[in-house]
Amino acid sequence: MSTPPIWQKSSFSGSGDGNACVELAAESHAIHFRESDAPSIELITTPTPLAHLLHGIRSGNLGGIHPRE
Repeated sequence: MSTPPIWQKSSFSGSGDGNACVELAAESHAIHFRESDAPSIELITTPTPLAHLLHGIRSGNLGGIHPRE
């Protein structure tokens, strides 16, 4: 598997070059996620499932999954 060329750090990760952030790389039909402290492990999805996940998070409707309190 080839690695996407441009990884971007989440804006929620703060500033600096620390190893405690989520990174994203987008290709034409795939979106790759990894944690900077474990860059060899990637999650890969496509835009539609990611959009559904983000909508569920924003609306608080994750089908029975509740955030930790």
